[in-house]
Amino acid sequence: MTLRLGFSPFPYYITPDGLRPDLAPPLDEILRQIAAAGYAGVPAEVPAGTSPEDYAAMLATHGLAPAPGYFQADFAEADIAPVVEAARGIARQHRALGLDRIFVAQQFPDPVRIAAPTMGAGADPARLDQIVTGLSAVADAMYSEGVLPCLHQHVGTAIETEDEACFVLDAIASDRLLFGPDIGHLSWAGADPVGMLTRYRDRIGVVHLKDIRRAVADRGRAEGWGYRQTTWGGLWTVPGSGDIDCEAVLAVLRGLDIWAIAEIDIAGDDGPEIAARRSFEWLSARVAGEPATTVGAP
Repeated sequence: MTLRLGFSPFPYYITPDGLRPDLAPPLDEILRQIAAAGYAGVPAEVPAGTSPEDYAAMLATHGLAPAPGYFQADFAEADIAPVVEAARGIARQHRALGLDRIFVAQQFPDPVRIAAPTMGAGADPARLDQIVTGLSAVADAMYSEGVLPCLHQHVGTAIETEDEACFVLDAIASDRLLFGPDIGHLSWAGADPVGMLTRYRDRIGVVHLKDIRRAVADRGRAEGWGYRQTTWGGLWTVPGSGDIDCEAVLAVLRGLDIWAIAEIDIAGDDGPEIAARRSFEWLSARVAGEPATTVGAP
């Protein structure tokens, strides 16, 4: 088995005013477009009022499989019990879908960090310690349900910089917390995605693939742009069309038995359907036929 390619429907829902699923095409049409582009799956997100079994059947009608989904919360909450129970619930859904990995991320947005993204604004070591404590409890709960959480560093959160991501990964045992990197958010925050993925290769459980335009990131930082101005200013692009060495990223991932999910946060003028096609064409030409090894299975 090689890397399994999925596509995140996120760009169908995002607008300059935030997430607006009501403005997106029906889910069936989104799934049709993703399947037509060639992908094997989409990140699991069971609609309210739908059972995991019915959701899996909906995906199957389009020839798609569920890929690891996403759980975010404020892991520094003083009362972590409700967060742990929510995590346990989504882990159970994932197991019902046959999944054993899920992205986990600190709550977005952090107001201080979206105003001054990528710089670790307002860094608070004591709060990061609280996040580690809360995330450890979440990881234990998910593990008990047969699912391994994969840490997802994200610009605009309290786990934004390379140092913060490494601190959390190094503080929680590798048999409880894997790594779910987003190469675009790593690069935007000033990290070297290839170096970071190489360092934690044995812990990579799932990955988000995208590219960035370095000139936009640099201009935004120089002119004091916030998160929204930078991202809507043309930061994101499809893999292989920006300034990340995506070929080198894939070389690090080669041989891993994981989902690689193209997530183009903002698809730009092309729109999500064309972004999905372009991403698949570039990625599939480079990952087909690679042997795979399993990492981090619970």
